[in-house]
Amino acid sequence: MPNQHPSPTPTPPRAQLLAGLRQGAFIGLAVVVLAVPLLVFSGATRGPAPDAAPPPTPFLTQRLSLVLSPGKSLSAEQLQVQSGAVAALAALAMPARGTVTVAPPPPARYAGFGAETPSPDARHLADWVADTRDNAGTGFFIVDKRNAHLYAFDADARLLGASAVLLGGARGDDSVAGIGTRPIAQIRPAERTTPAGRFAGQRGRNAQGEDIVWVDYDAAVSMHRVRATNPKERRLERLATPTAADNRISYGCINVPADFYNTHVGPAFAQHRAIVYVLPEVRVVQQVFGSYDVASAHRAPAAPTASTAPATPGLPVVQARL
Repeated sequence: MPNQHPSPTPTPPRAQLLAGLRQGAFIGLAVVVLAVPLLVFSGATRGPAPDAAPPPTPFLTQRLSLVLSPGKSLSAEQLQVQSGAVAALAALAMPARGTVTVAPPPPARYAGFGAETPSPDARHLADWVADTRDNAGTGFFIVDKRNAHLYAFDADARLLGASAVLLGGARGDDSVAGIGTRPIAQIRPAERTTPAGRFAGQRGRNAQGEDIVWVDYDAAVSMHRVRATNPKERRLERLATPTAADNRISYGCINVPADFYNTHVGPAFAQHRAIVYVLPEVRVVQQVFGSYDVASAHRAPAAPTASTAPATPGLPVVQARL
């Protein structure tokens, strides 16, 4: 008689019960491990429900089958039950389709000028400083050279005061190289410029021992109380006139009325540095500071059409440098 494989021994009812409990434990553990984190993550990030869920991938179905019944032969009925469980778990594991909630951008911040009517460049720069917090949490000053005006702000870009000032007699936005080391008598009229830019001002003293604010120490440019040492220059009278045409008389320093200096300038630099922004008169303000128009930067972009690609998220609309 040819050799035959022995017939399988029937499984006792108790053994079948234990096997079913063991398989149920595997299924329950897989559901907890796979479904719960996915449900939490899906509930936090899922948008509107999709019209139709995509079918589970064969790879995912195969891996879940190995988890639920590792190395064990199942009956046809058991396989059908397990297939349903695998399909349900695979559907939960698929990434949700739909929109993702994106946090709105922060609101625009603008400087407060109160009753003052600044020039467009002065307002542009003050708004940009407020929106970007470029002042690094300190008070700051804006010198409008074209209008010979000084604005003092607190750390939140709220105006504290404004005043006429005297500036360098020569038109220009740069200092001559090495001018800070030359005697004042050797500075020619065409070299008496007040440089434009962003300066971290610092309190100090001049050669006469007077307290001043160094704006550009290397170029010997400071902000100080107006000194009427030369009657022919009529500096006090120039400050009192309503026009800025006669306010260009200094060697480059920013001359401030004594009362305004004592009230706003001196206290701002008493304990730490503050930022001094000097507006240009030859170049454009965006070129000097890399600034942008705050209203345009925070304006919502138009919705993309079918023929246009959506704009890159998170990038503000800024004015290109000139």
